[in-house]
Amino acid sequence: MIGYDEAGEPARYFTPDFYLPGEGTYIEITTMNQKLVTKKNRKVRLLAQHHPEVSCRILYQRDYLHLVIKYGLEEPDQNDEMVPPTRMPGAPRIVRLDDDGRWEQPA
Repeated sequence: MIGYDEAGEPARYFTPDFYLPGEGTYIEITTMNQKLVTKKNRKVRLLAQHHPEVSCRILYQRDYLHLVIKYGLEEPDQNDEMVPPTRMPGAPRIVRLDDDGRWEQPA
């Protein structure tokens, strides 16, 4: 449930596309137009607000296409240049660089 009416009764529901039991994570795939992507982002955000114990990740079209090509399910279209993903899954990680720009290993 991601929404309730004035009486406190459940009014809005969200069911992600897949569940990965080994990871304990739900996956929502969105490969449609931007209007639907925005709605799904909002639903996943509401799910996290109402149920912080539930892990849910969105797999965007670019992520899906990279996986399809990576695992040889389809050849890349010669007319479309594949660009690397612009984000990494998971929480952001803080890294520290030394004076020469190299990553400092945590102690």
